[in-house]
Amino acid sequence: MMTEKMHPVIEQVLLNIEKVMIGKRKVAELSLVALLAEGHVLLEDVPGVGKTMMVRALAKSVGANFRRIQFTPDLLPSDVTGVSIYNPKELEFQFRPGPIMGNIILADEINRTSPKTQSALLEGMEESSVTIDGVTHILGKPFFVMATQNPIEYEGTYPLPEAQLDRFLLKMKMGYPAPEDEIEVLTRVQKQVPIEKIESVITLEALTSLQEQVKEVYVDDSIKRYIVELAERTRKHASVYLGVSPRGSIALMKAAQSYAFMYGRDYVLPDDIQYLASAVFVHRIILKSEAKFEGITAEQVVERIVATTPVPVQKVVK
Repeated sequence: MMTEKMHPVIEQVLLNIEKVMIGKRKVAELSLVALLAEGHVLLEDVPGVGKTMMVRALAKSVGANFRRIQFTPDLLPSDVTGVSIYNPKELEFQFRPGPIMGNIILADEINRTSPKTQSALLEGMEESSVTIDGVTHILGKPFFVMATQNPIEYEGTYPLPEAQLDRFLLKMKMGYPAPEDEIEVLTRVQKQVPIEKIESVITLEALTSLQEQVKEVYVDDSIKRYIVELAERTRKHASVYLGVSPRGSIALMKAAQSYAFMYGRDYVLPDDIQYLASAVFVHRIILKSEAKFEGITAEQVVERIVATTPVPVQKVVK
């Protein structure tokens, strides 16, 4: 895949992000896949590996309005969506928008807040709108949420239910940097903070145009059957209690369209599906308890299914 020539605008954005994020090309790429596909990302990793910096760099690179929500146990839904406050001078209620009214939202440690507050964010993710006091407020475009959660600490947390995990297009991990990359990080932050120096390389209008172009990427019927076959095999796998839903199949197709567009193609290849299947499927699978006991992971299940499922062959036009 990397031998293909990337879309020049996308390449600019990635290079801009890499001024801040060193050695995290794949994470940056997948973040852009979700953004261009108008999806959202769940980023699960330990603190201090650069999750917040990744989102800030992405927001600054595309000239987006960035908002950060620190989720805590006492956070209320109105703290996310906004609230109507009575103005005695005007003798009417006035809406004060919450941090969800931005373009790129960092939902930090989403599993630390109550399910009621989680659902306020997830409504916006799914519907692109929020309802306050019976009035529907449409969110801006583009609208992209990157939610983070710490997989180590479980005390005082509220794990996202499977139905809500399904709302995220991709799930990723940052991982620790390689030693040489970490040395470069130390060098860059020794005298200044790199994030403060990067500037936008495209406009929001240009980004919205790219999102519309992604929808036009061709997906052959054989590719659609391939996606459905992969999803179907997760549902029948011996280690899986609950497999990938049709929403997961749709998510894989949209992610593949976005990835193909990033690499300058107007059609999806089976390679795109194979590359993205794990990031799209793993959080949509519930393993059986005996499989977990045996140490089997969702990643292993998806990788095995991808490896054993027949790949569509190239059509021969006569």
